[in-house]
Amino acid sequence: MIRFVIAALSGGLFGAGLFLSGMTNPGKVQGFLDLSAAWDPTLIFVMGGALVPMALAWRLTPNRAPLVGGTFPAPSAAHLDRKLITGSVLFGVGWGLVGLCPGPAIASLSYQGASGAIFLLAMICGMQLSPMVAIQLDRATAKA
Repeated sequence: MIRFVIAALSGGLFGAGLFLSGMTNPGKVQGFLDLSAAWDPTLIFVMGGALVPMALAWRLTPNRAPLVGGTFPAPSAAHLDRKLITGSVLFGVGWGLVGLCPGPAIASLSYQGASGAIFLLAMICGMQLSPMVAIQLDRATAKA
């Protein structure tokens, strides 16, 4: 039960942070990604506010356990491959075109209306199709 409460509080805090920072506003995100004269650099502070504490947390968590049990995940391998680069490019293109990524898309469901729900549905479909597309790409690469 305590894990559920902590997860709900953490999710609520995360959603509130996304809303207050403007990450749930597609126009603000697209303004950040548009490097022309209309560039809005304020989301750099949002990224820094996420990256700096997380970097510190990774450094401080070896030999420590979460308060509610389990273990912290080990850092992933630091190698670049075709799947990582392709996924990153597709994620970036989608983020730039729509102005939302998964967290803010879910956080904005309460006020985005039908367009937010359609985006979330499309995002879920893309996540479900991704493994199948990866298998096809692997087969095509193996034949070449």
